[in-house]
Amino acid sequence: MMVNNVNKLYLIIFFHNLIPAYVIERLFWEQRGMTVLMVVLCEIIYAVSIVIFEIPTGVFADKFGRKTLLVIGAVLSVFEFIILLFAYEFWTFALVVFLAGISSACTSGAWNALLYDSLLTDKKQESFEKIVGRMNSLDFIAALLAALSGSVLAKYVGFEFNYIVSAASMFLGMVLTLLLKEPARNRQQQKNKKSQSAFMVYVRKSITFYKTNPKVVTIITNAMGIAACITYLDEFWQLYLDEIGFSVLFFGLFSACISLARIPGNLLAAYLLIYFKAQSIILFILGITTFCFFMTAIFPGVIGLFMIILIFLASGVIDPVVTGFLHHHGSSEIRATIESVQSLIESIITFTVGIGFGIISSSLSIVSGFIFLGAFSCVFFLYFLKSVQGNVKN
Repeated sequence: MMVNNVNKLYLIIFFHNLIPAYVIERLFWEQRGMTVLMVVLCEIIYAVSIVIFEIPTGVFADKFGRKTLLVIGAVLSVFEFIILLFAYEFWTFALVVFLAGISSACTSGAWNALLYDSLLTDKKQESFEKIVGRMNSLDFIAALLAALSGSVLAKYVGFEFNYIVSAASMFLGMVLTLLLKEPARNRQQQKNKKSQSAFMVYVRKSITFYKTNPKVVTIITNAMGIAACITYLDEFWQLYLDEIGFSVLFFGLFSACISLARIPGNLLAAYLLIYFKAQSIILFILGITTFCFFMTAIFPGVIGLFMIILIFLASGVIDPVVTGFLHHHGSSEIRATIESVQSLIESIITFTVGIGFGIISSSLSIVSGFIFLGAFSCVFFLYFLKSVQGNVKN
């Protein structure tokens, strides 16, 4: 029974995000001699490694099995924290982020592909969105526990102990990953594995999938627009709070509120799909995102903070809805590859948005940067609204 896979995946995602090291990551790196410029260079290395390995790992997962890629990703994650314990030079930190990029690429397409095919084997694929929502909720709960415990451990035990605990958590996740079972592969997948199907065959099939499913393209493109804006809100809300005069003592509480706000949307996504179409849900979230970003700029303060919480609350619905829509329409033969293609395009969109956000925020203010994110969301909202209205007329 593939239901055992689902239970193991719940535990894996919990341990994978129970990482107290993230709370003091920048302080630890600074303590080991990493300057801001060095950190930026590491971020670039991380992004480049994902771009290089994203699609190849998706193809590998579809051809040889998803568990193999998940195991590779889990092993690399353990090594990341072990290496960091002994890292004092730039090249060791660069090696860590390079491995982290490969690990992220290994799991991005394979994770949901293995989950969906596990459910498909037991004819329970209709519960995919519900399970993705639960997994995302466990992700946020684990991150919240890690944040609360990590600060205490760092203060009373030391930074290094946080990394030892994080390595142990990743190790438990790796052991559970080894216990996963690969779902039965269909005849075409078995044929592809035995044959020497070229890398480009999978890429061409994935591109053909998107060309022949314009509705899928429209939905995931607009969802990626939301995700890009959320990425920079997630990265820079601290500077927004600082800019509008809130004390750093408030940051921990607000961070916890953000984590908690993301949970309801993930849990409710599957139930919303019973009553509303995916297009309607995405359009509604785009509207909320646009409105709230503008409100954070117009009313900086308590109202602005409430708007930020509302954005995170609404955006929690996105991942289960979009991931489910993609996999319900996709084929098991190329399931990991099509998600890897989506992930790569999302990275490009996020990078593009980041250029505009970075220039405006640096030249003017973070509040102005949030106006830019609101304008960007508005463009996607108007485009998607026109697309939905066109489909209704047709």
